[in-house]
Amino acid sequence: MTSQKEFKAAAEKALEHALVWRDDGAKLPAFPLATTAELRARFDVDLPAQGLNPEVVIDNLARAAEHGLVNNTHPNFYAWVQGASHPVGVAADILTSAWGQNAAIHQTAPAAAIAEEVSGKWVLELLNLPPECSFAFATGATMASFICLSVARSELLHRLGYDLELEGLIGAPNIQVFLGEEAHATILSDLRYLGFGRKNLVFIAVDNQGRMQPSDLEHKLGKCNGPKIVILQAGHINSGAFDPFNEIIPLCKAQNAWVHVDGAFGLWARAAPSLAHLGEGLELADSWTVDGHKWLQVPYDAGYAIVKHPEAHRRAMDISASYLVSHPDDGRNPSQFGPELSRRARGFSLWAVLQALGRDGVVEMLNRHHECAILLQQRLVRTPGIRILNEVVLNQLAIAFGEEHEELEKRNQMTAAVSQKIREENKNFALGAKWKNQSILRISIISQLTDKDDIEMLADSLLRAWDAVRST
Repeated sequence: MTSQKEFKAAAEKALEHALVWRDDGAKLPAFPLATTAELRARFDVDLPAQGLNPEVVIDNLARAAEHGLVNNTHPNFYAWVQGASHPVGVAADILTSAWGQNAAIHQTAPAAAIAEEVSGKWVLELLNLPPECSFAFATGATMASFICLSVARSELLHRLGYDLELEGLIGAPNIQVFLGEEAHATILSDLRYLGFGRKNLVFIAVDNQGRMQPSDLEHKLGKCNGPKIVILQAGHINSGAFDPFNEIIPLCKAQNAWVHVDGAFGLWARAAPSLAHLGEGLELADSWTVDGHKWLQVPYDAGYAIVKHPEAHRRAMDISASYLVSHPDDGRNPSQFGPELSRRARGFSLWAVLQALGRDGVVEMLNRHHECAILLQQRLVRTPGIRILNEVVLNQLAIAFGEEHEELEKRNQMTAAVSQKIREENKNFALGAKWKNQSILRISIISQLTDKDDIEMLADSLLRAWDAVRST
């Protein structure tokens, strides 16, 4: 049994290590230095017969993880769209763990239920979405989209007079799902989890930025007579582009289709007046997903499913049992809107981060990251052989190296070589990807701490790497 004294000592030791990690971050290598074998050797020790001293356990954990941690809580991280875990959110997460609440229903965690109720309302306000929307707290956009698409499936069948909750999927009317050719991989996974096979999917052509083409969607929607789900994007993973919602959503509504918007990071653009035009019209959709642990900087894990039709949301997701007691004076029951009955109280960290940032802080961060993306574009495009493949509308850059007239294989090799140089220098964490059949270096400007000075250093590193590659 661990005493209160031991808990205090272990908590203080953990805080000591956490502060060192945050303080030293800018001086640490961008890429982890430990090999897989080294990490296994450090963690794979004998399971002790008797428990160890709590302070020793925390010290051992910190030593085992050392050099195996990705530096995504610091401003030089650009590889994926991952937030930097706002310090106030981290502090709130410490309290969340200490409180140990199971945020299943109001009765199991009243404070957690109300924190979710209020912070969810704030999210709707920031995103300028209808205040009557229901929402669910999930691990991330993957599970948030799973929730939204579950509701879509249930509601579309309900409108046809088919009770999915009673009859099940076998024998249900067939639903066709329409999505862009460059829909995110997690959307495809969610559809598979929900029982949609490839034959249920209709892929829509996209332009050179990954935006869905309305004419192709209109043509393909017209060939389908049954229930339909259309999945749109707010923030393409490589280009940051937004689908043309004002053109597409009216087409979908004319066909009685359910419209879902995957806005894992891009949906936050609606919070900034200078960027809100990118998401104009998406408020007419039926459901949306957005992550807190990306642009909002809420510590992992934090995703939100938002649904315009609360009754349909509850019908699809409600978990009820006689022992899950309720009272008329209770607040919102989270178990009515998501698939988890045992889960962390995710609302505390969201409440704290939004209080710490405020509306103006959110807007400032969004604008700064967009300005940083423009600055990086300006620094790079002046150099021959460096091409920015996307319109820099948000925080993403897709960078390719080599002259356009050169063979694709050679260009891909040069892009890979630049990526390797960046890794060897180990001052910035950036990785390659494939887009439109060519290799790119993908830059995601997402850390709360990243400013123009960091972008100047990144630009210098990229230019040094390119000079070295093209001189060989």
